[in-house]
Amino acid sequence: MKSELLSNISPGEILQEEFLTPRAITQYRLAKDLGVPARRIHEIVKGRRRITADTALRLGRYFRMAPEFWLNLQSHYDLEQETERLGGRLELEVKVPAGSV
Repeated sequence: MKSELLSNISPGEILQEEFLTPRAITQYRLAKDLGVPARRIHEIVKGRRRITADTALRLGRYFRMAPEFWLNLQSHYDLEQETERLGGRLELEVKVPAGSV
């Protein structure tokens, strides 16, 4: 189970803190270089928008890395959010077939 000391960090926060700030790249510059609306990058950074396959491909090319990195960040974030939202309900609501591992 996830440590209670660590919060679920959004992909947008990682984008801002690990990629943009250290390189002195503004959200606006990134958006223009990616060929996307500035609002898209702003909403991703603020955690109000998900990283889509399109955006992952663009970020991957821009930062010279696998686009899967960005999609994996998003998937992990989404799973953690849902785990927190569901709480203990999942064990109560999902019936596991007998004999399943």
